[in-house]
Amino acid sequence: MSVEREFVSLEPAGQARAGAGGRPCQGVFYRPSGKQPTTALIATHYDVDFSEHYLADFMAERGYGFLGWNTRYRGLGTYFSLENAVVDIGAGVRWLREEAGIERLVIVGNSGGASLMSAYQSQAEGRDRADLFVSLCAHLGRPDVLTLWLDPSVTDEFDPLGADPALDMFNPDNGPPYSPEFVERYRAAQVDRNDRITAWCKAELQRLAEHGAFDRVFPMYRAWADLRFLDLALDPSDRETGCYFGDPKFANYSPFNLGVTNTCRSWLNMWSLSESNCRAGPHLAKVTEPALVVQSTGDKGCFPSDARMIHDGLASSDKRLEFVPGDHYLQTPASARDDVADLIAAWLAQH
Repeated sequence: MSVEREFVSLEPAGQARAGAGGRPCQGVFYRPSGKQPTTALIATHYDVDFSEHYLADFMAERGYGFLGWNTRYRGLGTYFSLENAVVDIGAGVRWLREEAGIERLVIVGNSGGASLMSAYQSQAEGRDRADLFVSLCAHLGRPDVLTLWLDPSVTDEFDPLGADPALDMFNPDNGPPYSPEFVERYRAAQVDRNDRITAWCKAELQRLAEHGAFDRVFPMYRAWADLRFLDLALDPSDRETGCYFGDPKFANYSPFNLGVTNTCRSWLNMWSLSESNCRAGPHLAKVTEPALVVQSTGDKGCFPSDARMIHDGLASSDKRLEFVPGDHYLQTPASARDDVADLIAAWLAQH
């Protein structure tokens, strides 16, 4: 079946069109050619461009609409605000209902999008609320995944190199394999690092305010240091060692880390364990619609425990957990995307 694509751009409430012409929210709507679907999926991420999402064509070929949607923060995670992002997702949902004629709406929370989309769903009311919820190769939220990836051996937040050897996962004296005692100490130190950055952000905002300044940008080094990247006995799956960026040690000391650039306010809004509302748990507890949780078994960054906790955290009485072969983006095996599209389509047909 051939696919039609329509560019969609909108101005959400409170955010005007840019002087250069661009509207804050942009995406692409996919539909089967010559047909008007009554069911559509919408997928959005914190800052990754989802307009050409890998499942869009596959779902359109199976008769569904698919809106690959971007909030005003695509490529601008440094300045992220959940409150604004929820408004932007709502604009996409209303376009689907009012302009595309969609009767049944399906939220797709892919990767970081699961916590973001559950945050939207937990606050939406009436026709703004989706009818079904799908979690796909996802984790429990930006603060959660970042903390589990943080390098707790960092000795100075403004020095990308300093490391405490007793907390260094790349120090061969510590493993892999990593002992239960080291894992416990390491995980506690990761939480401590997140909390220290949070405390610094709060103090810095107060200092800035005293001088009439609103916020500032700061770097956050070394966040490719999840013990599961090298120790496959932790959270066992079919994955190979490594991380999304390849070799974890090289990635960890590179400038391409998760959350590498922040403002104090965006840290508190998106990454802080104690302050952020970007943790899926409280939002999943308000999602009562039928839900499907799908997790690929070769994923190097989202793990079986994530899928089980997402599934268990959903308030839905009708919920299903499925593990499928494949990497995070379902690029391998060759049939992975077709197979997952078939799985989702079959589940939609049952609902």
